[in-house]
Amino acid sequence: MSEKPNVALLGTGLMGGPMARNLLAAGFPLTVWNRSLEKAQPLASDGAKVADSAALAVKDADIIITMLSDGSATAALLDDASFCEQLKPGTIWIDMSSAKPEHARAQSAQLAALGVSHLDAPVSGGTKGAEAATLAIMVGGEAEVMDQVKPVLSAMGRPVHVGSSGAGQLCKLANQTIVAVTISAVAEATLLAQQGGADPAALRKALTGGFADSVILQQHGERMSEGNFEPGGLSKFQVKDLDNTLEEARSLGLELPSTQSVRDRFAYLIEDMGGADWDHSALYLELKKRNGMS
Repeated sequence: MSEKPNVALLGTGLMGGPMARNLLAAGFPLTVWNRSLEKAQPLASDGAKVADSAALAVKDADIIITMLSDGSATAALLDDASFCEQLKPGTIWIDMSSAKPEHARAQSAQLAALGVSHLDAPVSGGTKGAEAATLAIMVGGEAEVMDQVKPVLSAMGRPVHVGSSGAGQLCKLANQTIVAVTISAVAEATLLAQQGGADPAALRKALTGGFADSVILQQHGERMSEGNFEPGGLSKFQVKDLDNTLEEARSLGLELPSTQSVRDRFAYLIEDMGGADWDHSALYLELKKRNGMS
């Protein structure tokens, strides 16, 4: 593979757009595609080629990156014969979407039959991490394949090999469990401080560097106290990930009570409060409503 392989990135939404810009900044030749083409068009001014179809985007690609809504969206590409005809043996496909581990393993097997290597490499860090190229990247698949594409992954964040095919998605589910439960805890702490007469901003400053400190406390705690729920990580995707987590847990004979509880609260936020497209820190609003506050 050449020093600067041709990269195709499919999915240029909240996360995929800034990821594409970081790949361009690192000097990778990049072709992009998005189901809604208007979301991909602005990347042309940054130096990307914008393809009219997914098939055209991957036609000359050495590396394909998918950043789609879920595993089903990625599977839909592979169900398209005209798309698969453009895949050339030796290509490496990196699925950075959040999906089920079983989806990753199925896609890996399907692509192997076409001579294409596959990595499942979901990310954590939200839009801020995507913009700053500091994403946590959890990579499942063959370590040797990851080594080949490490410069590409490193242009977007910090890749770590976590195991065989599907392990990246499993670690993302673990990540989402920690994120969701921590958001719940930060919401409760923020509301407690506000109602008790303490300054939530001062609380975050006081906790900096202590055991309770976290990115979620600092970033999402600020969102909660300021009432800023413009999306970085969408609540509808959070509940999708938690559903996948609970399904995987059941398959392993496990019960995750905290995960189940916070999943049900996110579902209420989405279904009864219209919060599907709010940032997942908006769980704070569900907590306020639970307590009879506007």
